Amino acid sequence: MTRAGVMLALALLAAGASAAPADEYAVQWPLALADEDAGAHAVVLEDVVYRQARSPALHDLDVLNADGAPVPAQLMRTGDGSRAEAPRVPVRWFVLPRAAGVQGDWSMAVERGADGSVLRVQAGARDAQASDGAAAWLVDASGLDAGIEALHLEWAAGEEGLDRAYRIEASDDLQDWRPVQSLAQLIDLSRDGERLLQRRVPVAARARYLRLLPAQGQGNPQLQAVQAELSVPERRAPLQWRELGGTPVEERGVRARVFDLDARYPVEAADLEYEGNGTGQWRLYSREHAEAPWVLRAGPWVAYTIGSGDGANRSVPQPLGGISRDRQWKLVGAEGVGLAPRLRLGWRPEALVFVAQGAPPYRLVAGSARAQREAAPVAQSLEAIRGVQGPDWRPGVATLAGMQPLAGDAALVPAAAARDWRAWLLWSLLIGGALLVAGFAASLMRRPPD
Repeated sequence: MTRAGVMLALALLAAGASAAPADEYAVQWPLALADEDAGAHAVVLEDVVYRQARSPALHDLDVLNADGAPVPAQLMRTGDGSRAEAPRVPVRWFVLPRAAGVQGDWSMAVERGADGSVLRVQAGARDAQASDGAAAWLVDASGLDAGIEALHLEWAAGEEGLDRAYRIEASDDLQDWRPVQSLAQLIDLSRDGERLLQRRVPVAARARYLRLLPAQGQGNPQLQAVQAELSVPERRAPLQWRELGGTPVEERGVRARVFDLDARYPVEAADLEYEGNGTGQWRLYSREHAEAPWVLRAGPWVAYTIGSGDGANRSVPQPLGGISRDRQWKLVGAEGVGLAPRLRLGWRPEALVFVAQGAPPYRLVAGSARAQREAAPVAQSLEAIRGVQGPDWRPGVATLAGMQPLAGDAALVPAAAARDWRAWLLWSLLIGGALLVAGFAASLMRRPPD
């Protein structure tokens, strides 16, 4: 090897030591964008993506642009991306004779019916400051079965403008009150034939009673009606189920079945299914690996199958109270339970939402023991956009093409091992180069002088 050859080998090694981000991942999927001008896109993760991920928190999923640089991306739970229209229902309300500003202690006598509804209110304030004449109200939401997203107030148009902030408090017994909205602005202003109106009061709470207490501002609205905007949960995709075959084990005299999960699914529910009729009480545990302690995820709960065919009665799936991506699961029955049901784990696909930073095309990469996705405030950015564009705004849709290999199994080697391998190669090349230089010098010394 000549001196030029040694320098070339060292240059190639240095290039390999500073590999591109794509070389740190096992596989990739090219992304097709439905709307290239959307600026932000969401790619729903398919089953194959969860099988390739290695990180317990899916940190080894990322999106790269055409230059191979990572773009801002964040993992989010998702459904079908839509919400049902929030219904409004009228609610009863009462004027609270307020003789104070926002400060002061309230005394209130309320007569209620057998169902908890308010029949009559006598209220006042003690140890309070002087009043500016603004009204306070008590809203009776005891007849609602859903949470309240907001209140919509109707009042008579007055001669003077209204620009008044209200503090919202909630209670379930009319005695203990908790704040749910520090300042909610009511506005009714007119100028040159134009009218600026703000009647909606955000609440986002579930309570039997609400009271609106005036804070700073001017104007005293003459309330005529109140409607409650009910909370509507986001529509979500149905659960997908993964059925596992277990292995019988015995730990400290307790019989159980252990199951291995080969993907990083966001498991949120469990279901037990018997071959025929059966019932039993069960506990479900999970852990990341064999050296980790078992964590109780569900139970004890009774799972059963009674009957056959479409008319069979089956226990409902058991929620886990959170998401788990653990690889090992254990099912333990109560004493005397012998029939082992099948374990089914339920999960919903998530979405990786990314900002189209840099030039397309973009690609999703996964599977790495050395690289991880950088934290980015994507969710906060989307919320800010919805505040301007409206709550129905959604990022563009990105879909996965076929999976392609990148670094393969080499990306699953921990960073320390990779550094050791490169260090040995570097030292080998340096020593080899030194020996070549020494041999070249020795040959020059043995050559007879001209």
